[in-house]
Amino acid sequence: MPDDTYKTIVSDDESGFFENLSEYLNVLGNPTRLKILKLIENNPKDIREISGGIETSYENTKKHLDKLLRIGIIKKEAGMGKPTSKGIHAVWKYSTIPGGMELVARNIGNFCNMEIKNPDIQERLQNIRKMIDDEMAGDMPVLVLLGGEDDGRAYILKRNESKLGRYDPTAKGLFDEDSDIVLKDSYRAVTRVSKPHAVIFKDKEYWLIKDAGSAGGTFLNNHDLIKSSGAILKDGDMIDLGKGEGKATLVFHQKKSQNS
Repeated sequence: MPDDTYKTIVSDDESGFFENLSEYLNVLGNPTRLKILKLIENNPKDIREISGGIETSYENTKKHLDKLLRIGIIKKEAGMGKPTSKGIHAVWKYSTIPGGMELVARNIGNFCNMEIKNPDIQERLQNIRKMIDDEMAGDMPVLVLLGGEDDGRAYILKRNESKLGRYDPTAKGLFDEDSDIVLKDSYRAVTRVSKPHAVIFKDKEYWLIKDAGSAGGTFLNNHDLIKSSGAILKDGDMIDLGKGEGKATLVFHQKKSQNS
């Protein structure tokens, strides 16, 4: 779990906050709405296209979209529909706001780090965090960052090998911004990605992680990895890059079917 350093205490008498949070969770707690977010993340779609993608009625789809619009996670813009026998007509195209899915994951992560005393809200937050991890990952494994400036951010493992490290502005071209996991400079215990700190890679059906000669070390479930030796990852494994203040903790998430 994240260190207490990153906890925010919220008192139960802040009713306005909890009313807004409850509405936010009610919207995101529906698996169908998370599927909609994933469906329109990269390609704007009209209601009929979304309805077909999530296999529900036009009317229900519109209700889901209205709720997502209300909390500001998606936007709609005028566009052109598919050609029909009656010609081409103007439609509303829906899409997530820039970085929408990552923003949702980050918000939920921040809420999880608050010391909220209401057990119902705590349970809903944890359930939604799990659903978001699943939707963001799809069939690909994902690493979720716990604690620090980017708590709750999810990194999808898009390729069979990814470097893990801290951002290095002088190392353009030495890492892939799309597939490598690059942490902000506030994670000071993590070696810069140009070194890098660690490497995560796929070998046949397994995903493994190895330390790449970092100064602070790489730890898998609190076990210090031997330098340059790969360790097999399982769903739920916790990875620590470095020690103490400025370290980065990531949870490896992989669908169970992928582990078999």
